[in-house]
Amino acid sequence: QVQLVESGGGLVQPGGSLRLSCAASGFTFSSYWMHWVRQAPGKGLEWVSGINTGGGSTYYADSVKGRFTISRDNAKNTLYLQMNSLKPEDTALYFCASPSRGCSGQGTQVTVSS
Repeated sequence: QVQLVESGGGLVQPGGSLRLSCAASGFTFSSYWMHWVRQAPGKGLEWVSGINTGGGSTYYADSVKGRFTISRDNAKNTLYLQMNSLKPEDTALYFCASPSRGCSGQGTQVTVSS
């Protein structure tokens, strides 16, 4: 059974940091590009970041470039998103996804508020 399970969300003050994790199972994680996407309240899906199979190439939306870092540990079948200098506009439900594998998780909520 293909499964992606996100964790690490929470409430953080502006300027703070969080590290999201996405545990993958049921497929060959190391063979697929992985992505983080988010959905803010009342808005559509926004692509945040992507990483290639080996982790050597990473890509970011302009809105998070320089603040977020995507990484992966293929030995642990886990995807990460390190989020620094968080802003209230980063508040959203964050999902990990593999469009080429056709799967996504249920999401983890990130709320940035004082």
